[in-house]
Amino acid sequence: MNNSSLNKIRRPGVIATAAPGLPLPTTQLKIRRRWNATDLAMIAVFASLLAASVAVPGINVGPFGVALTLQTLVVSLCGLVLGFGRGTAAVSLYILIGLIGLPIFSGFRAGPAVLASPSAGYILGFILGVAVIGLLAPWALRMRFKGAALFGAATIGMVVTHASGIVGFMAMGMGLAPAVIADAVYIPGDLLKNALAVIIALSIHRAFPDLLVRRRR
Repeated sequence: MNNSSLNKIRRPGVIATAAPGLPLPTTQLKIRRRWNATDLAMIAVFASLLAASVAVPGINVGPFGVALTLQTLVVSLCGLVLGFGRGTAAVSLYILIGLIGLPIFSGFRAGPAVLASPSAGYILGFILGVAVIGLLAPWALRMRFKGAALFGAATIGMVVTHASGIVGFMAMGMGLAPAVIADAVYIPGDLLKNALAVIIALSIHRAFPDLLVRRRR
């Protein structure tokens, strides 16, 4: 294909083409090919927020004493603010650092032994939950009622996290029905935390409207 058959305009990260005699597109979607320093900084900041959330004492509830903490609030916030890739990276970084040995899990626990505890299902579920929330967040921000859509996204992610927690309970020898009942104790608190996460996320997206949904220029 030669230059006589197509007119080309190259901009940073964008290539637009048009056949001779046809107008060039007036708007282009800004494409980011890779994470930049700002993205990496946000991943580190939100991983740090997750780690700092354990400083607020949790409330031990349920038969296994799994603590009700602020971690699920920050997990939801990671997905709602950072989206799929960066949100999943932030939560994964947090879990990786905790497994290596930094005491940043609830109760200031650390190390691979955490994966043998009753809360292991929830810890692994954080990754699945934030991934689902991050996938849905850009769609939710395009809806007319953004707050309700973001809350729906956070709730779906919460269901995924809780399902993983139920599996973790069952791995400890609990039957399905008792595991579901034991997990239900955490649902009201997590719904309240999702509502708070949505309020914070809406404020952040108002301040930085291009954080997830890229505008056409």
